[in-house]
Amino acid sequence: MVAQEETFESVTQEIISTNLDLRVVIQDIQNCNGPLEVLNDLNAVGREKIAKLRENIELLERITERQRDAKKKESYLAEIKNYRAQFTKMMIAFRRANVDSANAIEKLSREELFNGSSEQQSILKKRRDAKSAMQASNKLTERLLYISKSLAETAQRSDIALDTLVTSSEKVFNTQKELKQQQQVILQSGRYLDKYGRRQITDKFVITGGFIFFLACVFYVLNKRSFF
Repeated sequence: MVAQEETFESVTQEIISTNLDLRVVIQDIQNCNGPLEVLNDLNAVGREKIAKLRENIELLERITERQRDAKKKESYLAEIKNYRAQFTKMMIAFRRANVDSANAIEKLSREELFNGSSEQQSILKKRRDAKSAMQASNKLTERLLYISKSLAETAQRSDIALDTLVTSSEKVFNTQKELKQQQQVILQSGRYLDKYGRRQITDKFVITGGFIFFLACVFYVLNKRSFF
């Protein structure tokens, strides 16, 4: 049990640390004004943090499944539910930050395009920026679809895991209740056996006394007859 508690606590600390790192990455994405390469690098870092969070939360669920103490298991489930909610919020914030940053970069590109000194250079730049923006938009769309799909799958796995853990907890509580009832029945049966044992001893004394009295009576009668 102690090893499990230490493992749960260490994973919890790692989740908190990763959450803070992911918040910093989201803030950097929100403040990113380009170029797109920088935004792509920040996205890569953010995806690593998200993957690490997901793995640690799933690790907490496996640790909780091995926990036999009902109260600790219930506490662990509450913490996991909280981390799941935080994970969902972080995913939403990560997606919004990417969309806002991509829009800001595109807006800056358009402004730079219109402020060019040469019409020909502006046209060429516009084409390059449009192509880059389209490519970045397609990549961002693919990433957002992947994130949305991952979020949906994670939420589904979380619901299934929580249902399983809740069912297991109910079974444990029911088993404890039945064991308590059986213990009471065993104690009561023990009392009845003790009482029956004492009664058997009493009956033996009574039978023995009656038999001795009978022998005394027979001896008395025989003795009287012998004198006559």
